[in-house]
Amino acid sequence: MYRSHVMICAGTGCASSGSAKVAEAFAEAIANQGLSDEVNIVKTGCFGLCALGPIVIIHPEGTFYSMVKVDDVPEIVSEHLLKGRPVTRLLYDETVKEDEIAGLHETPFYKKQMRLALRNCGRINPELIDEYIAFDGYQALGKVLTEMTPEETVQLITDSGLRGRGGAGFPTGLKWKFARGYDADQKYVICNADEGDPGAFMDRSVLEGDPHVIIEAMAIAGYATDASKGFIYVRAEYPIAIKRLNIAIEQAKAYGLLGDNIFGSDFSFDITIKLGAGAFVCGEETALMASIEGGRGEPRPRPPFPAERGLFGKPTTINNVETLANVPQIILNGADWFRSIGTEKSKGTKVFALGGKIHNTGLVEVPMGTTLREVVDEIGGGVPGGKKFKAAQTGGPSGGCIPIDLFDVKIDYESLAEAGSMMGSGGLIVMDEDNCMVDIAKFFLGFTVEESCGKCTACRIGTKRLYEVLDKITEGKGEPEDLDILDELCEYISKNSLCQLGMTAPNPVMSTLKFFREEYIAHVVDKVCPAGVCKGLLSYSIIADKCKKCGLCTKVCPADAITGVLGKEPFVINKDACIKCGACVEACKFGAIVRK
Repeated sequence: MYRSHVMICAGTGCASSGSAKVAEAFAEAIANQGLSDEVNIVKTGCFGLCALGPIVIIHPEGTFYSMVKVDDVPEIVSEHLLKGRPVTRLLYDETVKEDEIAGLHETPFYKKQMRLALRNCGRINPELIDEYIAFDGYQALGKVLTEMTPEETVQLITDSGLRGRGGAGFPTGLKWKFARGYDADQKYVICNADEGDPGAFMDRSVLEGDPHVIIEAMAIAGYATDASKGFIYVRAEYPIAIKRLNIAIEQAKAYGLLGDNIFGSDFSFDITIKLGAGAFVCGEETALMASIEGGRGEPRPRPPFPAERGLFGKPTTINNVETLANVPQIILNGADWFRSIGTEKSKGTKVFALGGKIHNTGLVEVPMGTTLREVVDEIGGGVPGGKKFKAAQTGGPSGGCIPIDLFDVKIDYESLAEAGSMMGSGGLIVMDEDNCMVDIAKFFLGFTVEESCGKCTACRIGTKRLYEVLDKITEGKGEPEDLDILDELCEYISKNSLCQLGMTAPNPVMSTLKFFREEYIAHVVDKVCPAGVCKGLLSYSIIADKCKKCGLCTKVCPADAITGVLGKEPFVINKDACIKCGACVEACKFGAIVRK
């Protein structure tokens, strides 16, 4: 029995900041102090505050140390673990109030969160099945196999109101019911872990911090739909997640929780990991199945839907990581428990990867119906640098931009759709007054153009033409009729594309045209970028009265576009020669160079 547990984040974010070396330093320092039999070191999953890594939390006190370096470890061990005195200089500042250390869940970042899908991340060692079992792991699988019929299992998930967290929000129970309704000699369950949205890392964090929950949920789905084989389709660039999934699968097999006659029943189920090569389109279920089958990752028309004819032509159930992470808790706690969380039509919680112009970058999980303002201002800590919130992009490259006028929109499927955006898989990018919304639309569309599989003309050609018009506008060559062309292209692409990648590709353009049309007009008519972002519309000049004639600007100008006489007369920028790189602005210490 250990008296203290040192929880060290071993997720990708903290690992990239050196948490593995911090863990090694703790092991060495604890041994040096003779505490190895008293203090347990646990490499765990993501705590959420990714910008503060490496993160170390010491239990039972719940003391939160942030940005821990190897050199800090001996002091933490000698002061905190040996003498019982927390090292205050290393504490997460939100936990320190008037010389008292507050509980972690009393901080603004955590107190409005409800961690269901992330419940074990930061709480267990993801590489030890016994720790998962200690927190009710595999009890749900045991319950359905020994106490419930497959039909009852499907009905429970249906009654809970669980909807797909991958973006579309389709009722999970209904998807399982469809798959169960088809007879076949073989059926499949697929976990879609192909997380391709820029800045998204929700699924990765669950796989890294709680891999057994996915294995258990897939087995439950297999039992409910009469499937005996599962596939986890995960990106090859997720090495930590892949490693822990492989460990978890082997441990589950060793414990008889995967394989033949699970829990002594007639039900058998096995799982294989398939690695994706990073194609965004393979997040679409039919393209994903084509990739598993060894073909090119391209979508196909539906119907038939996967529940009828999916992988290898057999009935297939596909759910994403976050959806599956909710299943065991619903089985154990009941449908009414899950339905009590969230809104009338959007039940449970949603995990978001919070990024962009925000103080607290990281992973958050909130009940459906929480407002955008609460997430940004309270949980996220607001926009840094005294800047004003301008918009938030939800739903990744397929989502829309929500303006400050809709800052109090509820985060649920219906409300976000009404606001011109979408839930998507859970990316949430915050923008401030320094962001150009035309440039933002161009950025997301550029991603979609690169990721289009090219199968259908509407997406392959349409998105490229849409990008070209946006590029023309940001280069200062736009014309008023270009705005009408954008509207027409958006409508055509969304109505004629084969899959959701193409259908939703125009969303960033449509939402910014709707809410920030004045910025488009400024680019096209006035030939200015109000945010000062688009180089083609920028102009640099030197204010003569402020120029100190020091010549610093001339030394950094790569185009030799600045002339003047050192110490005698103000310098001048040749606008025809200027390449608008901004180096002169950064070099000038007197604010003499302005950018418009």
